[in-house]
Amino acid sequence: MLLKYGLPVFGALAMAWALMSVKRMTPVDAKVLPPSPPPVAAYPNQVGAVGLVEASSENIAVSLPVPGLVISVQVKAGDTVRRGQPLFTLDDRDLRAELALRQSTAELAEKKLLRLESSPRPEEIPPAEARVREAQAQLSDAQTQLQMMEAVKDKRAIRNEDLERRRRAVDTAQARVQEAQAQLGLLKAGTWRPDLEVARAEVAQAKQQVARLQADLGRLIVTAPIDGQILQCKVRPGEYAQAGVLAQPLLLMGDVRRLHVRADIDEKDAWRVAPGAKSIASVRGNSTTRYPLEFVRLEPYVVPKRNLTGDATERVDTRVLQAIYRLPEGINLHPGQQMDLSIEAKEQAR
Repeated sequence: MLLKYGLPVFGALAMAWALMSVKRMTPVDAKVLPPSPPPVAAYPNQVGAVGLVEASSENIAVSLPVPGLVISVQVKAGDTVRRGQPLFTLDDRDLRAELALRQSTAELAEKKLLRLESSPRPEEIPPAEARVREAQAQLSDAQTQLQMMEAVKDKRAIRNEDLERRRRAVDTAQARVQEAQAQLGLLKAGTWRPDLEVARAEVAQAKQQVARLQADLGRLIVTAPIDGQILQCKVRPGEYAQAGVLAQPLLLMGDVRRLHVRADIDEKDAWRVAPGAKSIASVRGNSTTRYPLEFVRLEPYVVPKRNLTGDATERVDTRVLQAIYRLPEGINLHPGQQMDLSIEAKEQAR
C-alpha cells in the first residue's frame, strides 16, 4: 500500500519543488531607468568626430634659434604673458665679453675718424709757416752768396767749383722752400678725402660688428611671440636647451581667451561635411553637458591622424580632415582636453 501510493506522492512533491525552483531562478524583466540618458542624435544626418581643445592661436611650441645653457626662467605654467615679455634666458657671458671688445674697437675707430676730420689742428699751422719762412731766408742767403761771387770781375780770384757750389746751394734752398710751402698747403688742406672714407668705413664696420653681437645677445633672451598663457613649461635653470623642433617642447603657450576645438573627421566622411557645418560637442566622460560650437574654418589638406583614442578598432593609418570650431565663452575647459563632436553632414548615399 505504501509503495503503491507513496511513490506517486513523492514524485508529485519533487515535481512541485522543481517547478518552484525553476520559477525562482528565472530572470525577471524589470523596467528600470538607465544610469545616464542615452545619446541622442543632434542632427538628422551627422558624422562623429574626435576633437582636442586648443588655444585660439593654436598651441605654440616655443623653441630656440641656438642651443645653450639656461640660466633663468621668468615664467611658470599658468602665467599670463604679454608679447615681448622675457620667458627664459640662456648663458651670454662669452658674447658679452666679445661685445665689450667690439665696442672698444668701435670707439677707437670713431676717435681716429674724429682726429682726421679735425685736421689740421690750429696750433700746427704756425710751425709750418715758420718752416716756410726759414727756408725762404736760407734761399735768400744762398742767392746773396751767389750774387757776390758772380760780381767778382776777376774770375781768377774764385774757383769754378766754388761758383758751382753756390749755384747748387741756391737750387737746394729753392727746393726746400717749395717743400715747406707744399707741406704747409697740405696741412691747410686737411685730411685727404680717401683717408676719410676709409676711416668712415672702418667706423661703420665696427658698429655693424657691435650690432651683430647685440642681435646675438637678443636671441639668447626668449620672449613671448604673442599675448597669451603659458600652458606647459619643461625648461629649468641649469639645463642645456637644444635648438630646433623638439619632441617635447621647452615651453608651450597660446591665446586662451577663446578656446578652439580641432576636430578630426575621418576621410571616408570628409565629403559629407561642408564649410560652415554646425556642430555640438561634449567633453569625453561627460556626455550630459553639450556645447554648441561656432564654425571657424576647414583645413583642406587631409593629414594622418595623430591624436589616437586608444580604441582597439582604430587604425593608425587613418587620414582625417581637420575642422576648427570655436567654443562658447566662459566654459571650464582646458587645452588638451578631448571632446566628442556631432557635426551636421550630408545624407549618406545608400
